[in-house]
Amino acid sequence: MTTYRQAVEQLSVAQKPGRGAPPYSRWINRRLGRWIAAGAHLAGRTPNQVTMISAALSLAGILIVALVRPQWWTGLVVAALLVLGYAFDAADGQLARLRGGGSAAGEWLDHVVDATKICLLHSAVLISFFRFSDLPHAMLLVPLGYEAVSSVFFFTFILVEKLRKSAGRQAHRGNEAGSGLVQTALAAPTDYGLLCLVFVVFGWTPVFATLYTAMFAAHGLVLLVALARWWRELSAGGHSS
Repeated sequence: MTTYRQAVEQLSVAQKPGRGAPPYSRWINRRLGRWIAAGAHLAGRTPNQVTMISAALSLAGILIVALVRPQWWTGLVVAALLVLGYAFDAADGQLARLRGGGSAAGEWLDHVVDATKICLLHSAVLISFFRFSDLPHAMLLVPLGYEAVSSVFFFTFILVEKLRKSAGRQAHRGNEAGSGLVQTALAAPTDYGLLCLVFVVFGWTPVFATLYTAMFAAHGLVLLVALARWWRELSAGGHSS
């Protein structure tokens, strides 16, 4: 029988390098997901069950954002729930790997949960700003814009990966032989894990609003650069319409 330590080591060896992945996701969340996946494997859980646990944790945090007036403790609770939800999100795929491979339905469910939580999280921030803060009304445009930027980035990133696979090509990354540290640093504004940590200061609305706005602006800039890069790549590969 596989022990917990053996399961963790097996996942560590099988883990993709993650070159260019955002920093929290690459160095922290994947490790947390590995630990959770190993425990879930020994407990006989399925990847879809882990996905639904991730969804429940994330939804709990999102509901607190939308329904509870920000206080010093709400940020800590929200951040903890979102971080745990994200860790379980990293665990479902790794658990599938331990069990011999995932399914198309499981991958679909994972993406549906990811897309849903992105929309709901920023919608919850919009509701909180409107209900509980004295911020200028123009500030309500920030979570609205953040939701659009995050959704477009998520969809186009998934789509470009599918197009690469359909063309039988490896994912294009600069400095493929290296560690991808530059790409990781540049991808930081898109890191959902870092956004989760920003909610630690959710109880201090002006501080949170400043950090949240900065993340939104940086994420928008990265999206513009990424769209231009992906367009050039796919056009060169003959995927133009």
